[in-house]
Amino acid sequence: MKIMICDDSMFVRKKMKDAVIAAAPEAEVVEAFDGQQAVEKYKEEKPDLIFMDIIMPVKNGVEALTEIMAIDKTAKVVMASSVGTQENLKQAILAGAYDFLQKPIENDDVAKIISKAIK
Repeated sequence: MKIMICDDSMFVRKKMKDAVIAAAPEAEVVEAFDGQQAVEKYKEEKPDLIFMDIIMPVKNGVEALTEIMAIDKTAKVVMASSVGTQENLKQAILAGAYDFLQKPIENDDVAKIISKAIK
């Protein structure tokens, strides 16, 4: 399984990568630091699951999600965001988000989403 983590914070990417590896030790993890890079890496890597922040520079998560869904309607993109971004969450769901994670990220939540995506 190949999983992409996209967040502009290096700290969040590391915490998320640790959670992914704890839940799926065999997974290959690919990282992107903004929405533009996420779209480019999606085309190259074709990950099975993506964890993407909503608020990022260059291209936000909803814009990147929309582009990825245009490339592949079956893409599984999990949007992650902090409190107070209800409108962004609504946009992400309308754009085809697979699931949603509330920050701060909990390892159990990541594990549940990975488990659901594998099935």
